Amino acid sequence: MDQLTLFDSENTSGPAPLSTPLADRLRPRDLDAYIGQEHLLGPGKPLRQMLERDVIASMIFWGPPGVGKTTLARIIAGRTKSRFINFSAVTSGIKEIKEIMKQAEDNRLYGIRTLVFVDEIHRFNKAQQDAFLPYVEKGSITLIGATTENPSFEINAALLSRLKVFVLKALTTEDLAGLLNHALTDKKGFGNSIVHMETDMLAAIAASSDGDARSALNTLEMTILNGEIAPDGSITVTRDILEQCLGKKALLYDKNGEEHYNLISALHKSMRNSDPDAAVYWLARMLEAGEDPLYIARRLIRFASEDIGLADSQALQIAVAAYQSCHFNGMPECSVNLTHAVVYLSLAPRSNALYTAYEEAKADALTMLSEPVPLVIRNAPTSLMGELHYGEGYVYAHDTEEKMARMTCLPENLKDRRYYRPTREGSESVFKERLEQSRRFRLDESNEN
Repeated sequence: MDQLTLFDSENTSGPAPLSTPLADRLRPRDLDAYIGQEHLLGPGKPLRQMLERDVIASMIFWGPPGVGKTTLARIIAGRTKSRFINFSAVTSGIKEIKEIMKQAEDNRLYGIRTLVFVDEIHRFNKAQQDAFLPYVEKGSITLIGATTENPSFEINAALLSRLKVFVLKALTTEDLAGLLNHALTDKKGFGNSIVHMETDMLAAIAASSDGDARSALNTLEMTILNGEIAPDGSITVTRDILEQCLGKKALLYDKNGEEHYNLISALHKSMRNSDPDAAVYWLARMLEAGEDPLYIARRLIRFASEDIGLADSQALQIAVAAYQSCHFNGMPECSVNLTHAVVYLSLAPRSNALYTAYEEAKADALTMLSEPVPLVIRNAPTSLMGELHYGEGYVYAHDTEEKMARMTCLPENLKDRRYYRPTREGSESVFKERLEQSRRFRLDESNEN
């Protein structure tokens, strides 16, 4: 448990000792230096407004590791002139909680606000969480909890109902690259040293850090401390050193450049060609180069409908499940989830009938924008619309024996168009048969009542 006041070193702007880890030396002291979370802290955004008005409620910061949850809590404590108490959910028990709550009650009588920060609040059991409840209700403390887990499942309902939940997002590669460049120039970082390091190597560290600023700074510090020192005192970080510190080969490529699109194209076309070995290889190339697994997962979701479709509708479910797994697990754990999806999609039956159906319908939609909706399928919520024959002749399909009605639902000029042309691959053969029956029924006027 860490208790700090405005007069402690943590709340001053003085430099931290060089023996302090780089991530702590560069910890921002104000919002201007804080990186990321624009959706919360940008102009006019909710948390920014709360801070500017100095109306701070108890809250939960929910987000992945290394995105600035603790840092943001410390900045809030400084802006609100509050006593800052840092609890560890791993080492603090009910006795410690009650002692601090008693001190907070006493401080409140003297007009001193107390901000209690609980890292990994999801590790507190129900009794420990309940110990905070009366003090949050009375306003004796402002509680800020940080968690990497879904608060809906990990925080007691009674306590959660009194907390505002803010979702913090993983930092982007661009955010991290900027932070690493800042670390090289800031005197609290390596600004007093001459460091030779290629730009793409910083990009590799940023890409491999999975949105975690602490991880990125720790890796940078490790590479520089293991760099080659020249007689003039300058430090050179070689690619070999970077690869050793990353624990893997640094497969560097510009995620916004040609190689990025070449690799995703190779993955897509390998799956389309039913080649799981090639597909898994290209998947590994992208992931080990630092590609965002969620980007790959989104492309798999598109592939499931574009190249497989109704030939195997399970493919879409598996692709969506892979996306969710990437969101929950992150790298490196989600690599096997993506492999699961890639192999399944590679071996599933093929059909691009949904893709071609939409593209043909889109072409007509863009060139025939004024085609009217047939009167028979228009709604008639008013008497005037009824007089204008809106909905006249409409047959509710569920009321028929066949569960189909002989109505033309396309505009008159498009009534003979056929966009969806199913194949006989996999399950799509069943849909093909049903579609042919439906079309025969609607075209067979001799069966009309």
